[in-house]
Amino acid sequence: MTPLQRYIAEEIATDHADGLLTRREAMRRLALLGLGTAAATALIAACGDKHPTTATSSRSSTDSVAPGPPPGMENALEPTAVTWAGPGGTLQGSWAPAQQPRGAVLVIHENTGLTEWVRSVVGRLAGVGYSALAVDLLSEQGGTAAFGDPAQATAALGKIAPEQFVADMRSGIDELQRRAPGAKVGIVGFCMGGGLVWQLLAAGEPRLAAASPFYGPLPDNHDFAGSKQAAVLAFYGAKDNRVTSTAQAAQAALTQAGMVNQIVVEPDADHAFFNDTKARYNAAAAADAWQKLQDWFGRYLS
Repeated sequence: MTPLQRYIAEEIATDHADGLLTRREAMRRLALLGLGTAAATALIAACGDKHPTTATSSRSSTDSVAPGPPPGMENALEPTAVTWAGPGGTLQGSWAPAQQPRGAVLVIHENTGLTEWVRSVVGRLAGVGYSALAVDLLSEQGGTAAFGDPAQATAALGKIAPEQFVADMRSGIDELQRRAPGAKVGIVGFCMGGGLVWQLLAAGEPRLAAASPFYGPLPDNHDFAGSKQAAVLAFYGAKDNRVTSTAQAAQAALTQAGMVNQIVVEPDADHAFFNDTKARYNAAAAADAWQKLQDWFGRYLS
């Protein structure tokens, strides 16, 4: 099992422990990842011991902001579907140019692919002045839309080699620079996409002026010296111990590389707190993160 598959498998088991997935559905999704019944049962038991069920509701009980439109939607622009020639074939994406561009941002999706929610992030960034492009990392498998079952899309992402992800993200930067010539380039990613932002930084990407991984797993190789020009703002949820436990190591690696950095741990927030279509959405944490992200990009991309 690859590190990404292990991360996804643990996420599925944790979702079951939190009451977000039935045992039957968790076992089905783990089987799609290639886990046998015995291994899946053991993983579910282990995650259940570490993360006892808290009967998570559709909105966090600690969420102090009334549910409503997610932050940035009031000014969001409508993105359009685009394609371009990538390193392994045609890449698909979603693009929204800002009316008065202040910079350009590559958006990296979660482990469910290029969804409508990801497109909304593209539109929200464009609405506050950052031309944005999301790359569909399932393009070579036909694109996210080719998977009727989101769990199958997740399983397919788990089989992609890290090198392909890095190559496709770099191609995304190429396309972003073509569409927004002269603009400083940033990157933002969520969940698995946050982990891929860390991977791109570890691979040494000199064109990034700013990067913001949201609750992304830290790769085994986290030497970021090759991307030292990027100012990194990383977000975590205080309740998301599985990922947030790596925040100290991430900050130490960033500091060792001499990079401008800030680590934000949102109180009372869990994994995927920024995604308003997910059960762990926390409007207070999302609003705070959105403002901090704009401030960061205003400082390092504008």
